[in-house]
Amino acid sequence: MLFSREKISYNYLFVGSGLFSAVLAHKFVAQGKSCLVLDKRSHIGGNIYTENIDGINVHTYGAHIFHTDSKEIWDFVNQFAEFNRYTNCPVAHYKGELYNLPFNMNTFSKIWPDVVTPEQAKRRIEEQSSEMAGKVPRNLEEQAISLVGRDIYERLVKGYTEKQWGRSCTELPAEIIKRLPLRYIFDNNYFNDRYQGIPIGGYTNLIEKMLSGADIQLNTDYFSDKEYFDSCAEKIIFTGPIDRYFDYCLGELEYRSLRFETESMPVQNYQGNAVINYTEAEIPYTRIIEHKHFEPDNKECLEQETTIITREYPADWKVGDEPYYPVNDSKNSALYNKYKELASKEKKVVFGGRLGMYRYFDMDDTIAAAWNLLKLYNL
Repeated sequence: MLFSREKISYNYLFVGSGLFSAVLAHKFVAQGKSCLVLDKRSHIGGNIYTENIDGINVHTYGAHIFHTDSKEIWDFVNQFAEFNRYTNCPVAHYKGELYNLPFNMNTFSKIWPDVVTPEQAKRRIEEQSSEMAGKVPRNLEEQAISLVGRDIYERLVKGYTEKQWGRSCTELPAEIIKRLPLRYIFDNNYFNDRYQGIPIGGYTNLIEKMLSGADIQLNTDYFSDKEYFDSCAEKIIFTGPIDRYFDYCLGELEYRSLRFETESMPVQNYQGNAVINYTEAEIPYTRIIEHKHFEPDNKECLEQETTIITREYPADWKVGDEPYYPVNDSKNSALYNKYKELASKEKKVVFGGRLGMYRYFDMDDTIAAAWNLLKLYNL
């Protein structure tokens, strides 16, 4: 249902129509509560929005693969969509060579042709990481070398990370890479989670069903008429940037942004995989996504003679740009805690989601955080 200014009394107002808002709106509507959902974009779903283009469900804001170890969360999302059997097996491209991710026996044997057993791989990594023996890593580069050695770091970590964060690995804090998974088996499944897949038909249909019963107003910036919208509801769930809500009064939190370059290609199969990461610094994008491969069960889609790819470019962020990744270093974490203290004094507004909580969330984390908020505020 579309929002009308004739109706100005709601139990809940949601700023943002992403997964966090959808989880809560579904719960409140089921309780008989009235909900108004605002979004400044022209569509629902936030960054998990998918758009069908020429029969292919395109992940407009980058690849999103649902994965979780929680049966409760898996059962919850399966109320709204049937999930396919997609398994995330990304590939890394470095100077014309392809390597499996995460780092596993396929990766090790490709980098070191004389390494064919798990024991040999362990020894080689231990030899290479020994240059950091007895030292406390001072930056991301030293942390990564201490975990995986120099060869893996140079080929598969360094360039990708520096593009992603926009600065040298020697300038990035060690805590950004607390661990790098090493698997001494021949298994290319990126996730260890028990459940994994993508909604058949895309994420937009899933969000649409979750928001059923709520009033929705798109192309609407909450801050364009904040006083009016605040008067519309008893409680506000704000999922935008927390520093923006407070008009950056304590300073701007830092984010990384992204730029997407999407094009249709006149070939049936462009790269043979849904995601290929480009780990060399000389290539400006971090990965190419070929969207049809997210649907391994969709024979008609896979066999059509065109495909759609997206190149993903990390970008510096400034106010007005779309924030994607919070920069959770010590400086920004300290600033966020100050904003969090301001937020705790708001009687009518609850802050949630990736931007409202200044935290990177996988989709299952987002659902869990929404459920935790219900308990915390007794909503």
